[in-house]
Amino acid sequence: MARPPTQEQFDEFAQVAWPRLYRSAYLLVGDHASAEDLVQTALAKTYGNWGRVRTLEAAPAYARQVLFNTAMSWFRKASWNRERPTEVLPDLAHENDPTTRSVLLDAVAALPPRQRAVVVLRFYEDLDVRRTADLLGCSEGTVKSQTSFALDKLRTILGDPTLTLEATQ
Repeated sequence: MARPPTQEQFDEFAQVAWPRLYRSAYLLVGDHASAEDLVQTALAKTYGNWGRVRTLEAAPAYARQVLFNTAMSWFRKASWNRERPTEVLPDLAHENDPTTRSVLLDAVAALPPRQRAVVVLRFYEDLDVRRTADLLGCSEGTVKSQTSFALDKLRTILGDPTLTLEATQ
């Protein structure tokens, strides 16, 4: 039986894994501060269960699983993004500059949380349908339907001309 990775190996792993976990987290939550919080929470949970990690090679997949599970639990909470309905909208603290964010990132951020998670896992993390379903705790059919809905919405948002092609045939 393999020995679990050591404390020093966790420290090294956390440093190396941070950038990739952060990019995935940012794609999920669409906010730098929330993405940092999500990664820190995921790494803290990974550290708490570090003894369960059988080998250092398994650590990235384990941390990614924890990251997505944590994000999904945040999305289930009504106050995960601290929005509160009001009669009058407050003034913006800053103006959004379209040159500072990619149009694609804005489109992905407009997706519902589950669809966003499926898009990030399938197309950013490059996972297959089965692995995505395992990570999200749902069926492969759900992954396929959520992917389809997400891609349809992204095509609509981004103005994909293939949508009009189907309507004319």
